[in-house]
Amino acid sequence: MSQAKPNPFENALEQLRIAAGYLKLDEGIHQMLAHPKREVTVSLPVKMDDGKIKVFTGFRVQHNDARGPFKGGIRYHPNVSLDEVRALSSWMTWKTSVVNIPFGGGKGGIICDPKSMSPGELERMTRRFAFAIAPIIGPYKDVPAPDVYTNAQTMAWIMDVYNMINGVMSPAVITGKPIALGGSLGRDRATGRGAVFVTVEAAKVKKLDLKKATFAVQGFGNAGSNYAEILQEHGPKLMGASDSSGAIMSKTGMDAGKLVAYKEKTGSVSGFPGSQPISNAELLQMDVDILSPAALENQILPDIAKGVKAKIVAECANGPTTPEADKILAKNGVFVCPDILANAGGVVVSYLEWVQNLERIAWSEDEVNSMLEKKMIGAFKDVHDASVKYNVDMRTGAMITAVGRVAEAVKGLGLFP
Repeated sequence: MSQAKPNPFENALEQLRIAAGYLKLDEGIHQMLAHPKREVTVSLPVKMDDGKIKVFTGFRVQHNDARGPFKGGIRYHPNVSLDEVRALSSWMTWKTSVVNIPFGGGKGGIICDPKSMSPGELERMTRRFAFAIAPIIGPYKDVPAPDVYTNAQTMAWIMDVYNMINGVMSPAVITGKPIALGGSLGRDRATGRGAVFVTVEAAKVKKLDLKKATFAVQGFGNAGSNYAEILQEHGPKLMGASDSSGAIMSKTGMDAGKLVAYKEKTGSVSGFPGSQPISNAELLQMDVDILSPAALENQILPDIAKGVKAKIVAECANGPTTPEADKILAKNGVFVCPDILANAGGVVVSYLEWVQNLERIAWSEDEVNSMLEKKMIGAFKDVHDASVKYNVDMRTGAMITAVGRVAEAVKGLGLFP
């Protein structure tokens, strides 16, 4: 019997409640952090290629801006819901806080099936969405970025609409842009690279020899495939991978670069030479040292968690592990690098892109990667120190670190009026 997928926003509120308990947070501050500051739902009439008009629904949730402008991606997916976007916006608040960059948290999404839409339809829908949310975004208000099934081109369209409406050339309104429009070198691989920095630090804590280690990646998209390619450089061998079409494994290991090339050619990891198909559950429960869930939320449920054999779980996805499953992993001694830490590389380099845009400067890729490494290692240390101090798992340590910083900012600002 399959388990019902938990509500992601309820998961987010439970994680906040746990951190609030350890911090002995004032109830009023707790309530402020539990409620997004603003939620916008928009209807998007779009002329489709067949000449008919279709109305899509889009969301932008702005959770908290006490530490800086709202920051967070925009996703296109059939399963986008307001509660999902609420959860993701709050996780962005904690994520920007845990890596200590001056942003708050926000998130956006449109309910659609991008795989069935033409480039022209996607452009018209994106521009309509950009027009609808233009009054509430801006370099010092809310800075969107790419997420699931959106990319640099999507960001360019949004930036163009914003600039046309406001009569300015403001690249800092959005991050994850094409390089030619003010995007940052290193941004496309930042999420995967940041997760590798965190994994390397986790391996030191667990005394795991990476040169002899094995790993599996669930979700071989941008973050997952980059994670696999970059982690492989440190020695571990890729044993399993999956995407929306299915999961595969190899008893002898796979070259991540060749798997990326195969997927680019065929559109899927399925059928990769030398691999055999397995189920999603079998992938998550593979006998590997490191597991990276890099797909969507609610993938590691309690029944799955009981069979996870990995020593380290590095969450490239947002919210892949439910609170109940977390308890099981912690009890079984699995070292979880939580999403708000492990996948924060993307938002760190988004921050660096924003700074470059505001200052009208451009850093080299080596400079960007060096600053990313410093931020990620520093954040890992802060979270690990908190987990040791409070004798808790890394997720709770990350939430204590993040919530504590945001709560201090909220308290300092006070209430207006």
